[in-house]
Amino acid sequence: MRLHIEELTKNYKDKSVLKGINYTFEKGRIYGLLGRNGAGKTTLFNCLARYLEYDSGNIGLDYDDTAAEPAEFFSSRRSADNYDESDIGFVFTQPHLPEFLTGREFIKFFIEINNDKVDQKLEIDEYFRLVAFDPADGDRLIKTYSHGMMNKLQMLISLFIMKPPVILLDEPLTSFDVVAALEVRNMIKSIKHDHIIIFSTHILQLAQDLCDEIVVLHDGVLRHVPQEKIHSPQFESDIIALLQEQESGSKLEKEAAATVLDGLNYERAGEDQ
Repeated sequence: MRLHIEELTKNYKDKSVLKGINYTFEKGRIYGLLGRNGAGKTTLFNCLARYLEYDSGNIGLDYDDTAAEPAEFFSSRRSADNYDESDIGFVFTQPHLPEFLTGREFIKFFIEINNDKVDQKLEIDEYFRLVAFDPADGDRLIKTYSHGMMNKLQMLISLFIMKPPVILLDEPLTSFDVVAALEVRNMIKSIKHDHIIIFSTHILQLAQDLCDEIVVLHDGVLRHVPQEKIHSPQFESDIIALLQEQESGSKLEKEAAATVLDGLNYERAGEDQ
């Protein structure tokens, strides 16, 4: 299975955010999406999830891996609209959950309304344990949960209940403590063989440790980072160089590019040398 993107563009009034993105994501791989604040990472995710209309281009799922390139896929008789929202699982940075329900009520309700889409149904406590969620907390109102607990419920839905072909994770580990973050990383790795997983992050160490591939969204296009560079000592400097490649060189722009290092205790890279 492959997710093909061809010449994807999205503008907000007079601002061009996505400027003709071309890329193919493959099943069985974890992709890290890097980019500075405001680069359009969440916009890209919203377009992929069909939460946001894009201005032009094509997005499609090639379930049979028959097309090597997006152009080949979209020129065939297969439609660019060959998938819907149920094929995409989107775990938001800020959880969107019904806080007036308990965790147990929410999971029960969610399974009931998606009954025809859930292949293998488990007891709710079994679902909780899959994401290291204490079943006793399932009887508390969601509004009393921490950010990390809410994110676990989101991940439970996408990773283990709906199991969509494509899973988008927007800054998935920022709300977890060290132990919970490790548990979630292991969960993501355990399911990657059956999915296309793309997650955005500013944490370079996380991208290096977890990802099979890394792409950078900069100046409205996606750039692939060669695999041999992901674990090289020059990885940090290579990413910053890529982000600054098409900048005019002003101090302000360099400081903006350096936001990719958020979450790391490195010095900012935007100062003039």
